[in-house]
Amino acid sequence: MPVREKHLLILGGTGEAVALAQAAAAVPGLAVTSSLAGRTAAPRLPPGAMRRGGFGGADGLAAYLRCAMVDLLVDATHPFARNISHQARQAAAAAGVPRLQLMRPAWQPVAGDHWISVPHLDAAAAALPAVGKRALITTGARGLAAFSSLEGVMMMVRLIETPDAPLPFTPHAIVLGRGPFALDEERRLLHRYAIDVVVSKASGGAATSAKLDAAREAGIPMIMVERPPPEPGAHAATIEEALAWVVAELGGRERLG
Repeated sequence: MPVREKHLLILGGTGEAVALAQAAAAVPGLAVTSSLAGRTAAPRLPPGAMRRGGFGGADGLAAYLRCAMVDLLVDATHPFARNISHQARQAAAAAGVPRLQLMRPAWQPVAGDHWISVPHLDAAAAALPAVGKRALITTGARGLAAFSSLEGVMMMVRLIETPDAPLPFTPHAIVLGRGPFALDEERRLLHRYAIDVVVSKASGGAATSAKLDAAREAGIPMIMVERPPPEPGAHAATIEEALAWVVAELGGRERLG
């Protein structure tokens, strides 16, 4: 009788999720499914099976884990995706599936940085008018309504895709781009639009870190939205750590039958 492959579900949407799927695809006896929320029309597609769209909350995800016979769950969503990470922890506990949260380290200020740390986007919007008048907003498409009541600030909003609806504030302009961004590219962007403040989330990672270097070089302050705390449970900061956890958990579950 053939032995059933073990099943790894990766909650994705990040470069780390794609890299982990690529690495895990080489593990013998392991089937990999990546799940994407479907907010981006042309996401980077990892190897293995793909599932797009939401699960219907923690209960829906728990039901999927059982029906799809998922043996391991890795939450490799964006560090600011608080709801799905919370639901993933609840669902994994309900279904009895080991769960790991893969979260790249947050950026930290270095000498020459002028960071104004704020706890959320509303606080970033409140701080913005006193810091600059021509802002580069790099916080993503969700939550832009926080900036809707501001006056006297020109906002250059960087997005991956053209939004379906007009942005909720004026004046503004949109620049489209998907990381990784080169340092020269970021320098030109800041210069072209005479940016005097950058608004960012402390997302971490190399794909968009060049804006930190460009802002530091130009002496431009950054309003940095602090990360939410991670969910309790097992964590990994790198692909290597996450893959080691997967392999170790597979060995333990093999012994359990």
